[in-house]
Amino acid sequence: MAQIRASGNKSTELRVLQLFQEYGIAGWRRHQPVFGRPDFVFWKERVAVFVDGCFWHGCARHFKQPRNRAAFWRAKIKKNRLRDRNVRAGLARKGWTVIRIWEHALARNVAPKSLAKLRVALGRR
Repeated sequence: MAQIRASGNKSTELRVLQLFQEYGIAGWRRHQPVFGRPDFVFWKERVAVFVDGCFWHGCARHFKQPRNRAAFWRAKIKKNRLRDRNVRAGLARKGWTVIRIWEHALARNVAPKSLAKLRVALGRR
């Protein structure tokens, strides 16, 4: 469990930054005072981007339930997913578009499809 980072996952953050550069996505800001603490914010377009780790957000494809303290982890992941839904709803009520990108969707073979939703939200085709 110690190997799974709760925040500040440098390799994932660097991969997203690399993809933004590679696909010409600019205008983002990080660490902005926006409800839900999105990973990237596009103020002008009012788009909030969250990059969700497969473990912490309970990815249907990759999440593996830890054997130790199983009840704790089940409740923890359920709570994280509920918070994700509440953040999405809260931002939507405030006029924001929320894009969630799974950690596994940053792989080279699926990244273009993952970023297509973001490009549409930003009005760039």
